[in-house]
Amino acid sequence: MTEADVLKNAFAMPIDSPAYPPGPYRFVDREYLIITYRTDPAALARVVPAPLEILEPIVKYEFINMPDSTGFGHYCESGQVIPVSYRGEKGGYVRAMYLNDHPPTAGGRELWGFPKKIGQPELRVHTDTMIGTLDYNDLRVATGTMGYKYKSMDPAAALAGLGAPNFLLKIIPHVDGTPRICELVRYAMENITLKGAWSGPGSLELHPHALATVADLPVLEVLSTVHMIGDMTLPYGTVVHDYLAKG
Repeated sequence: MTEADVLKNAFAMPIDSPAYPPGPYRFVDREYLIITYRTDPAALARVVPAPLEILEPIVKYEFINMPDSTGFGHYCESGQVIPVSYRGEKGGYVRAMYLNDHPPTAGGRELWGFPKKIGQPELRVHTDTMIGTLDYNDLRVATGTMGYKYKSMDPAAALAGLGAPNFLLKIIPHVDGTPRICELVRYAMENITLKGAWSGPGSLELHPHALATVADLPVLEVLSTVHMIGDMTLPYGTVVHDYLAKG
């Protein structure tokens, strides 16, 4: 393999058998259970990086089932997104995500900077209840519930939520352990086809864990719960702030 071959094929590791294919990535029947809750403002301030600005002491806890995704197959995801503002643009800061599949974990971290770790999330329907759970090393750290398709949701509001921008703190270390890349990355879903959206009564329970710290943002009050299904494309992101830039 020549140096030119290395550069030509340098997309993902390992170079001769990448952990994931090039994007963009299309998701079919991507399904969300999102529980919005009020939390402790001081706890929130400790985890949201500047220059992002906190709008309110609010967190969106997400359970996502992705049965058909380009290159990644079928996997589930669970974690927290915090409503923020960046230079006047409202969006969400993705604080933590736990997945049960390696390719999207590796791809999400390396390409965009998604804060992904391996866990055991699940989203399913049991009789009249939509149930989302997250286990980490055999311990339950999150349980969310919602009345199944309880009330139809305004499609425009659902589409606005699915297409809203999100921000990620991408960190890749140098070989000496210092930051080689430290950036704020912006992305937004594209080509969204909404197939259904519902709201209804919901609940969320978070449990402390040393390595899955979702309970560090405690649930003080559940504000809303939504369930959405749709097709959408995840494009590459853009760097909006470089923490290592000089001047």
